[in-house]
Amino acid sequence: MRIALIAPPWTPIPPPLYGGIESVVHLLATGFQDEGHEVLLYATGDSTCPVPRAHVLEEAEGYRIGMAVPELRHLMHAYDAVQDFDIVHDHSVVGPLYSERFPRLNVVTTNHGPFNEELADIYRRTAHRVPLIAISDAQHEPVPDIPIAKVIHHGVDASMFPVGTGEGDYCMFLGRMSPDKGAHRASAAAKNAGYPLRMAAKMREPWEHEYYRSEVEPQLDDNIQYMGEVSHDDKLELLANARCLLVPITWNEPFGMVMVEALACGTPVLAFPEGAAPEIVEDGKTGFLCRDESEMAEAIGRVDELDRKDCRAATEDYFSAKRMVREHLELFDEILSR
Repeated sequence: MRIALIAPPWTPIPPPLYGGIESVVHLLATGFQDEGHEVLLYATGDSTCPVPRAHVLEEAEGYRIGMAVPELRHLMHAYDAVQDFDIVHDHSVVGPLYSERFPRLNVVTTNHGPFNEELADIYRRTAHRVPLIAISDAQHEPVPDIPIAKVIHHGVDASMFPVGTGEGDYCMFLGRMSPDKGAHRASAAAKNAGYPLRMAAKMREPWEHEYYRSEVEPQLDDNIQYMGEVSHDDKLELLANARCLLVPITWNEPFGMVMVEALACGTPVLAFPEGAAPEIVEDGKTGFLCRDESEMAEAIGRVDELDRKDCRAATEDYFSAKRMVREHLELFDEILSR
């Protein structure tokens, strides 16, 4: 099979820092190639994913993320480059709309974001023509009228993650510096439990800085520390040495790649039961699902009841990149056979 992947133009593949979508695209591209398929990854010129690549933008457009002009230019050249491929897996938002210019192309897309009013409006107009992959049942639940080709949970290559013992005995928060991710709630839970907290979070946008200054910075002290946006290697070290990962989300998060990455390091996940968290965390085995900060603080003290081997096993089995790749290939075969 000749498979082309179109990545968004905002971050290189794989991402040097924060980038859940880009990590998944990297694993899919290399996974398809490892399975013997011919692959082309259309990304930005600073990408290093070890598969055949093409680009028009020399560098990722992170500083213009969401702007129409760089994305449209990227997509115009991408669709020129993928005309001869059996199937095109587009991970952008605008691409499925642009693909209407090429009715003979077999295009499939993944929605990596929530089906909010804006995205739902877009996908209602394309899902009948461009098969749509959802990344969790929770993501699709609010919009049952939008047809889904398949729900495929993300996975990771566990062999690329160090197995830790949690010897740092601190709690970890990893994500975006935004209210819905809940860094301030993680701080409150860790303080109430009497454990240190290390926060590594993306903070680039004005509203992220505003939230940090008003809600998070006042809680910082010797035990509650913000470490900035860390590199991939530093992230893995922090996760492996953590007692647990805190995920006090208060929104319908479509997936939550950081939870699977923590499990790959053998680190239990303590999360609010929002979004896809109940689909990832096996309560009482790979972590705890907590109703609020008070319950999360109590659960931090119970982490020793969990076996870190069970956390790692979850990513060697179901939440593996191989399973994710296999399910995509099965869907592609179905699409091509129609």
